[in-house]
Amino acid sequence: MRVNNSFERTPCNGVDFSGPFCGNASIGLFSGQNSMFGNKKRNLELVYILTSCLLTSFGFLILLGSQEKHLDLSIVVAIAIFFFVFGGLSFLLRRCSPEADPFILPLISLLCGLGLIMIYRLNPSQASFQYLWVLLGGGVLGIILIFMRDPRILVNYKYVFALLAAIFIFSTVFLGTEIHGAKLWLRFGRLSFQPAELGKIFLVIFLASYLAEKAPLLASPGQGGLGLRLPSARHMGPLLVMWGLSMALLVFQKDLGSSLLFFAIFLVMLYLATSQLSFVLAGLALFSLGSYICYLIFPHVRDRVMIWIDPWTVSADKGYQIAQSLIAIASGGVSGSGLGLGHSTLIPVSYSDFIFSAFAEELGLFGALSLILIYLTLLAAMIRVSLSLEDHFSKLMVAGLASIIGLQSFVIMAGVSKLVPMTGVTLPFVSYGGSSLLANFILVALVLVASQEKARANR
Repeated sequence: MRVNNSFERTPCNGVDFSGPFCGNASIGLFSGQNSMFGNKKRNLELVYILTSCLLTSFGFLILLGSQEKHLDLSIVVAIAIFFFVFGGLSFLLRRCSPEADPFILPLISLLCGLGLIMIYRLNPSQASFQYLWVLLGGGVLGIILIFMRDPRILVNYKYVFALLAAIFIFSTVFLGTEIHGAKLWLRFGRLSFQPAELGKIFLVIFLASYLAEKAPLLASPGQGGLGLRLPSARHMGPLLVMWGLSMALLVFQKDLGSSLLFFAIFLVMLYLATSQLSFVLAGLALFSLGSYICYLIFPHVRDRVMIWIDPWTVSADKGYQIAQSLIAIASGGVSGSGLGLGHSTLIPVSYSDFIFSAFAEELGLFGALSLILIYLTLLAAMIRVSLSLEDHFSKLMVAGLASIIGLQSFVIMAGVSKLVPMTGVTLPFVSYGGSSLLANFILVALVLVASQEKARANR
């Protein structure tokens, strides 16, 4: 299936504004219903972003006060980058995608602000790198907003994205470096990169394209049983392929989190495309069977499960992280110990995998629930964009991208609180990690471009 890309030659998603990269002036900047600064959506977005920037600045000041430190240059730079990135992105949306969803970018800015504050509190030396990754991620998001007119053009390259997804996800099997028991990173000198973060996005683009084309065939009835329509044998292929790839990740990368995440994203998109619950049940049965076999065969899988069941018996060794995480969450109580006054630095790599535990300790139950509520609001905004779209590919792509945020957030927050076995995924936009942050900014860019397409379709 090839999408006709012969759109009218109008820059910036079909909206012609005055400016260095948006063509000749046809819409006033300051007056009128269609003026640049008369856009109610973008004005509301700007108010939310400025509020987020002020809250971030206030959070840094509270942290400095609690630790009796003076304002240093790194915090000034962090706040300046924060204002520049999100203020600039709001300006770009106003010019290039004036009808894009107005809530997604402010929610992202709030999560990034909370992340910058906590990373600085837990590991100031790493915080400087996170500031630069926010700047780079914002730049990539801006470039996508400027040059991508219609996300449907991605359909034309679905097999390229499939190949890229396979390369990025499995490259660490052969070239990766094992860190903290999982083989997820590629090292380039002192720099490390987690290619699976981009691989997830490439996989969603391919699956959205494939399922948009094959959904009618996949949804065709197969054999019945127990009131369910089981998938026919010839349509079990994609399910078995994704199951095999997920098991390969579990075996060769020693990472339950990535394996579970990739397969769960596939099942969510498969269900949304076909509305067949039998696919989900069959997939869950396959994953459970494969995980159990891996548990019997591979010691590292068995260790993860045993640590999850009872971390206290190995709290001095393999269960030290999760044990300290549970202590931190419990000690936070309802209101928390106060920003900068907890002991979350006792958790190894607390600024990355266990940053949610630090929030729970220092901001308490109220702070942890507030963070969860922000993620739920972001997820709801993305789902609303998906439901508003008419094109099947765009609808599935946005839903798949939303599932990345939702599933990854759940997996890591549930992992550090021992609801599920601990995994090595990061908390989106909050945890330290350049590759994760960059991939998430790309994800948001695709959702924003797709939300603008809804407005174009209605004109």
